Amino acid sequence: MAPSNTPKPDAQNAFQLKPAVTPNPEAENIVHSLGKDSKGMEIICDTEARGHETPNGMSEEQLVLDATEGFIPLWEKGTTLRWRFRERSLINFANPTAAKDAIKHLLGEALTQWGDAAPVKFTEDEDVYDFEIVVRSGDECNPSGCVLASAFFPDAGRHELTIFPKMFTQTHKEQVDTLIHEIGHVFGLRHFFAKTKEKGFPAVTFGKQNKFTIMNYGVLSELTDADKADLKRLYQQAWSGALTEINGTPIKFVKPFHALAPAPDGSFALRDATAALKKLAKEEYIN
Repeated sequence: MAPSNTPKPDAQNAFQLKPAVTPNPEAENIVHSLGKDSKGMEIICDTEARGHETPNGMSEEQLVLDATEGFIPLWEKGTTLRWRFRERSLINFANPTAAKDAIKHLLGEALTQWGDAAPVKFTEDEDVYDFEIVVRSGDECNPSGCVLASAFFPDAGRHELTIFPKMFTQTHKEQVDTLIHEIGHVFGLRHFFAKTKEKGFPAVTFGKQNKFTIMNYGVLSELTDADKADLKRLYQQAWSGALTEINGTPIKFVKPFHALAPAPDGSFALRDATAALKKLAKEEYIN
């Protein structure tokens, strides 16, 4: 997804909710804190609602990868993830179109920060999609803090990149950093401390970096050159066949949802079938 050339939206107005919408302060999931934002509010990543904040003095310094299923899932070379907005999730905005434009700009900025280290491309597709961008109508908070966003790890399912209203109250940098972090999960990255504090959900380490990483928490959560270099090297070595396992855990390449629709000779691909059905429905309506 390339950065948009359109003027940057007025985020303050773009994310204004309708007067009748009141965020829900009650938490539904057990979550953990990423630290405090610039306003002193505890913030939470809900993609991994199973860990805890890294203890002081922790020495783990490697890029941490998901191995929950007994293998390391990485995207197949040449993957493009197709996404769309869940339109009904935007109805609480006074101006849904402005909100979508602002979110697109935030996502574009986050992807630009990953640069050529990003192992996949992104494209908006209303018909055949791999994930939806969903904006919740209320916040998800508990005494520990509030969730800002959640994402997913590489696999062939359909997913959500979920954003909570609380994210839009953060500074612009915090909003972009939140999406950089969540996109890191989409690339297959776990939290910095996953191997020591999320032992029930196996992880492996690759590369070497200091504790300042976008996959860490709080003031330590910054995208670094080491983050990008390690991610780029990981995928390049895996795609070339030079790297097939890490510490005994095999690497498995996965395709996104849209790529699994069979298209043998004489049959429709899923995209073509969707287009054909739309055309048929339109013709029937006209007739």
